Amino acid sequence: MARTDRLMRLMDTLRRLPAPVTADRLAEETGVSRRQLYRDIATLRAGGALIDGEAGLGYRLTEDPALPPQSFSRLEIEALRLSVDALPRVGDPDLIAAARNALARIVATLPERQAMQATHVALRSFSPPTERMRPTVDMEMIRDACWEEDEIHLVYRDMEDRVSERDIRPLGMSYSEKALLLLAWCKLREDFRMFHCNRIVSASLTGISFRPHRVSLLRDYVGRMRSRAEPCPIARRAMAEFTGAGDEAR
Repeated sequence: MARTDRLMRLMDTLRRLPAPVTADRLAEETGVSRRQLYRDIATLRAGGALIDGEAGLGYRLTEDPALPPQSFSRLEIEALRLSVDALPRVGDPDLIAAARNALARIVATLPERQAMQATHVALRSFSPPTERMRPTVDMEMIRDACWEEDEIHLVYRDMEDRVSERDIRPLGMSYSEKALLLLAWCKLREDFRMFHCNRIVSASLTGISFRPHRVSLLRDYVGRMRSRAEPCPIARRAMAEFTGAGDEAR
């Protein structure tokens, strides 16, 4: 894990867990050794973080009073809370954890009354469990490839249970309650394809960048979606940047 990500996770953990938090608990939550944890605590303190406590007693994060508090309306707080609570219906575990950490970071900087509103029992999302299939591949790697514009080698099992191998140029993710989908340009078919992430058998980076081609691919895809009489909601969003629906990969 990158040093910046590690320090951010430590800050998130200090905000999220009831204080004081022991060094052992912090090390377990952040996935580092105790020795590394002590170094990270020292790094954060040197950078200006107000962290009280010491080894053997536990640590407590004190938000810097010099920073202006964030302020949201009660309706905005409710929208944030419900959005994060609803994410398990459409997201993968890494995305869900990231959203919860982000919310904890926001709540930690709210004035006391608004922080209490964010944890109020009235702000909960309840829904029956779904039979949504979860992906079995590393979604973090796939998301990174979308951002970094790196090609991916897939082993894919289609809806008719046929297995194929192909290199793709991943353009973006589509999240829904039924499936997690990956929009990509398939070099094997020389066309756009939508891959069901739960049907990806394996995925690995090829080491090839498609950065010079991303903009033209998205432009072509948006053009196709515009020609449809009734584009789907995802395709409408693509008019601004990317995304979509398309033919299931085959």
